[in-house]
Amino acid sequence: MALSEKIKNTINGIRHQFPTEQALLLPTLHEVQNEKGWVSMDSMRDIGEFLNLPLSKVREVASFYTMYKLEPQGKVDVQICTNISCWLNGADKLVSCASKKLGIHAGETTKDGKFTLSQVECLAACGTAPAMMINEDYHENLTEESLIKILDQAKSDLDSGKIVGKDTRKDGVWP
Repeated sequence: MALSEKIKNTINGIRHQFPTEQALLLPTLHEVQNEKGWVSMDSMRDIGEFLNLPLSKVREVASFYTMYKLEPQGKVDVQICTNISCWLNGADKLVSCASKKLGIHAGETTKDGKFTLSQVECLAACGTAPAMMINEDYHENLTEESLIKILDQAKSDLDSGKIVGKDTRKDGVWP
């Protein structure tokens, strides 16, 4: 399974902005995950071949960052920050609320494959804690009520065929 032409074209289009092939690794991982929903070992091999990097380097980077999913995920990836600022502002209650609402625990995906719930270490939103990400979109200053509204909207959008949690993404432009 080779990289798609869309991914190759996107990366080749930004190649001149990056000093080395290794510097292109993060955007290439992002593009693969955006297209496939996760980064498989086969994808890592393809990325390594495309960027002339050893598989060990690609795997090292992909496994270091929690933003890269190394297993299939739900279509809606709900990541709730549980670092100190978010925790002190009620993140534990948000995780419990989301778990109850979705019928899964952190680290699990719903049986229908729609939602994955994760606790993450930091979303760099300490001043607006508690925070979460729905796919690529940030939500801050959360309460249990706002969390439920966001999850209900995500379900409604997903059920109607809309793309969820990628409001800031622009095709053909990276980032």
